[in-house]
Amino acid sequence: MKRWWEKAVFYEVYMPSFADGNKDGIGDFKGLTEKLDYFMNLGVDCLWLTPFYSSPKVDNGYDISDYYQIDHDYGTMADFIEEAHKRKIKVIADLVLNHTSSEHAWFKEAISNPNHPKRDWYIWKDPINGEPPNNWESFFGGSAWEFDKKSGQYYYHAFAKEQVDLNWANPEVKQAMFEMMAFWLDKGIDGFRLDVINFLKVNNTFEHNPVDENNQQIHQYDKDQVGILEVMEEISSFVHQFPDKVLVGEVGSEEVDVLSAYSGKNKLDIVFNFNLGSIPAFDVDAIFEQLTKMEEIHTEDQLPTLFFSSHDMPRHISRFGEEGLEEERAKLLATLILTAKGVPFLYYGDEIGMRDLIHDDIVFMKDIQGVTAFELAIQAGKTEEEALTIANEKSRDKARSPMQWDESENSGFSTAEPWISFPTKREGINVRQQLAQSDSILSYYKKLLELRRNHPALHHGDYQLLEKNGDMIYFIKAAEGERVMVLLNFGREKVLLPPEARVEADILLSYKQEKLAATIEPGAAFILCLKGDKR
Repeated sequence: MKRWWEKAVFYEVYMPSFADGNKDGIGDFKGLTEKLDYFMNLGVDCLWLTPFYSSPKVDNGYDISDYYQIDHDYGTMADFIEEAHKRKIKVIADLVLNHTSSEHAWFKEAISNPNHPKRDWYIWKDPINGEPPNNWESFFGGSAWEFDKKSGQYYYHAFAKEQVDLNWANPEVKQAMFEMMAFWLDKGIDGFRLDVINFLKVNNTFEHNPVDENNQQIHQYDKDQVGILEVMEEISSFVHQFPDKVLVGEVGSEEVDVLSAYSGKNKLDIVFNFNLGSIPAFDVDAIFEQLTKMEEIHTEDQLPTLFFSSHDMPRHISRFGEEGLEEERAKLLATLILTAKGVPFLYYGDEIGMRDLIHDDIVFMKDIQGVTAFELAIQAGKTEEEALTIANEKSRDKARSPMQWDESENSGFSTAEPWISFPTKREGINVRQQLAQSDSILSYYKKLLELRRNHPALHHGDYQLLEKNGDMIYFIKAAEGERVMVLLNFGREKVLLPPEARVEADILLSYKQEKLAATIEPGAAFILCLKGDKR
């Protein structure tokens, strides 16, 4: 019996950017509740909400100052979970267990006095020869150590200095986190997406990290440390005391064998496969290589994830698009995500082809990672123009612009000025217009989601075949006596129909080519329900 999440399609909602219900320019629960029918009609099964807890928002909510309170910008959750469940939509919450905001009451107590009981809830070290205790770098750039003049010690932060790492070697920290998770699970949350979960432990010898030939730091001692998998098992055991809950992990690695170690029985249920999601430019060989690698490395109790966009990376239609091919590639990749083996994660706005946001002035940039990159570039002697280019490359604002609902002012997101800018306006990239067009990206997504829901081989089938011919990826999946074949020609040349497709078949969906022939046209896709043996 498959668990619900093994067949589900997840949809990531970036909270401040999805729907503004109280018209202050920031997305909120009121707006989200008003859009629940949109999700139901689209056909997704579970919403993943980015952090909605109280936060000063140095890192847009990933710096939590109170785990038990909803941030004032987002209003109240009220009937949201109940209304989602009425529509058979589950909800998981993004949760940061690695660090708190420096504004959290725990850290305020810890920094107030070196002898305070909360001091050991965080990681403190004495200076060495007046310098930080080691060379560890923040993943946002610069040192991972911040000096506290009052006590004469440094505290550790893997990300921004306002995101202070918790000391998970202290059992009191673990207990406090378990109590907090129980609070939200009791409220009806269907599980958690655990942020940077492989950072929960650091090497307590605090050795210097090595550097590579390009003088880039190798994070050998500040993530994926001995004992981390035991912590995952404890978290899993605790959360799974509550029925039908899912644990999704963000593990900061692109190594499939590292990722797979965190998922499976008694661990995390799902771990993001960044090796697929972070392919920097369109490359059929790289996509196929990662699909095959995921199939090879995962065991029976593990499933890969399928995604190409998130709040931390550029939108894949901008990353992979070429002039005249953006919509075609968007549809082909949607087909891959929603039919290949694994758990699909859709990112808001990808279903209408939203593009990247590029800032023309640093004053508009909201992302701490981009702003930090700008400041470091200026310090390194770059011009403001050069620094802005670097900042835009590093910035995660690209994929965080407001959802585009219609062609009215502010794209129907809000009547107030939105908290962040929109990308350069393009005709037809909004929900209202695309719902009215049978050949739009949104209409295509809806067809795919309906097909997936109605065909067991699509939503939880195993591969019987996974092959590539030229620039065409094709595979057969089977479940419950059904066999489905998917053909995706990403290239600009015709490709011969593979022998495995030369059987009786019903065409469930076709794109750019109506009927099966001896060749598959450039940019064409087919989903076939196979019926017979080879002719």
